[in-house]
Amino acid sequence: MRRRHALSLLATSLALSLPAWAASVPLSESQRFHQWLDAQWELTLQRQPVLATSLGDPRYNDRLPDTTTAAYRAQAKRELQQTLKALAGFSKGKLEPRDRVSYAILKLDLEQDLAGERFPEWMQPISQIGGLPSFLAQMGTGQSIQPFKTTKDYDDWLKRLALAVPVLDGTIANMRAGLKAGVTQPRAVMDKVLPQLTALAQTDPEASLFWGPIKNFPDAVPAADRERITAEMRKLLAARVLPAYGRLLAFVRDEYTPKARASTAWSALPDGKAWYAYRVQQSTTVQLTPDQIHDIGLKEVARILGEMEAVRKQVGFPGDLKAFFKHLQDDPKFYFTKPEDLLAGYRALQKKINGLTPRLFDIAPQADYEVREVEAFRAESAAGASYEQPSADGSRPGVFYVNTFNLKAQPVFGMETLSLHEASPGHHFQISIAQEDTTLPAFRRFGSHYTAYVQGWALYAESIGKELGLFTDPYQWYGRLSDEQLRAMRLVVDTGLHHKGWTREQAIKYMLDNSSMAESDVTSEVERYIVWPGQALGYKIGQLEITRLRAEAESALGAKFDIKGFHRVVLTAGQVPLPVLRELVMEWVKSKR
Repeated sequence: MRRRHALSLLATSLALSLPAWAASVPLSESQRFHQWLDAQWELTLQRQPVLATSLGDPRYNDRLPDTTTAAYRAQAKRELQQTLKALAGFSKGKLEPRDRVSYAILKLDLEQDLAGERFPEWMQPISQIGGLPSFLAQMGTGQSIQPFKTTKDYDDWLKRLALAVPVLDGTIANMRAGLKAGVTQPRAVMDKVLPQLTALAQTDPEASLFWGPIKNFPDAVPAADRERITAEMRKLLAARVLPAYGRLLAFVRDEYTPKARASTAWSALPDGKAWYAYRVQQSTTVQLTPDQIHDIGLKEVARILGEMEAVRKQVGFPGDLKAFFKHLQDDPKFYFTKPEDLLAGYRALQKKINGLTPRLFDIAPQADYEVREVEAFRAESAAGASYEQPSADGSRPGVFYVNTFNLKAQPVFGMETLSLHEASPGHHFQISIAQEDTTLPAFRRFGSHYTAYVQGWALYAESIGKELGLFTDPYQWYGRLSDEQLRAMRLVVDTGLHHKGWTREQAIKYMLDNSSMAESDVTSEVERYIVWPGQALGYKIGQLEITRLRAEAESALGAKFDIKGFHRVVLTAGQVPLPVLRELVMEWVKSKR
């Protein structure tokens, strides 16, 4: 989802208290800019308290703004306009070089967000891949970003959870407005939301996911507080929170889903063609049309099929590639039968890869990560794996989530590449290193605008597995190709669905025909693209650009090329659009000549 920068007027932002001795000392343009950025970030955290919680900042753990209201949306738009005006008050030419990069990135962020105000995303607040109802439950389990270590932590959560009730009711109101405007999710995916909401809409507080922290009080919470908190939680859940989930379930089941649209293309929505074009540009950060992206995808799919054919020959499989795909799907040796064995395998890989990364990297995050199973209530429609960033202060590690709902969708031959992507040196390296770099402005340390950079890096991280010493087994190398094929097929299928008029069934068939993926996994992927158009394009477009930049740097520098130095430049950029990353790499190349 797109995240707004909650910012305000420059005059307000610069109302900072300075020491008396400094009052007469003129600030440089970069010093003023940094003070302003710091003030903006504080406003962002106040307006987005859940973001603060995710970063390990506990000051706003009891807050939850009602983002469903028209007043909230109007205020957000005003703040975007005000901040652009305030940003224009700085002279970009007088800023230090690194600050000019920050200026350009922030300007693009704000302009993109303001352009996005044209499209009513608020009318589609939930889908099978997420939304507040499921995320709130994740927090409430006690196993996510919301801390449950002290009495204050529990009291903060009670306050935050109570504030969720009007947001859940506002979600209904916004979806009802979407029905009237013809802006709904497709019925095919809403059918997947119903089991999730059914699991959340319990009537017995002690049977709900929210009861987890009550069953697991830490020693730091005194007995008297436990008794009080338990009584308050039971009352809040029974009287307010669970009935709100019940109302949402009834609405989605009885009113929304029966009237949801039959189409899947984003272009079928009002103003849908422009909306999809906006999402494509936002995800890729480059000037490529959907047709150009579709063609790139077709070429990449064909190339990767050729490499898969080479693996088939290498392992001596007698049938054709289609038969090889079926063999990989059906042979039990390629799959675990117990979730705990799959998780143990990833934990073993964590230790192995951590020992290999110094071969190609002279930088690594201080924070570690842990391997964790996706929660049961969301596993059926969740991605095969995902990554949750650590807290900024290091008190909570990163999390590599593995989905064990369908073990046939988690082949053994895909484990090395998936670990490289989600954990080290993929998302865990990129996200954690940026967070830990206190020389970057906070919006670049913690931002989430640039899919092409973030996911492009993770896919690039897969591609260097052989250099790290992995993929020595041809089947693991096939797993690398399989995952790359998924990202190449995304270019074809996403544009096919939303630009070329493909049906859901056509997209599923295309992916089954060109990969060995399990049908359940393919269906989940296609339905993800249906409700999150454009996002999946950033992976392959980003990886192709990072790979191209490395090749150009190697060609330009020859023997002077240093792979560790290249990786350091890319990883210390913070989150940036691809054109900015190109500028940074080319500056590095110039400095090494």
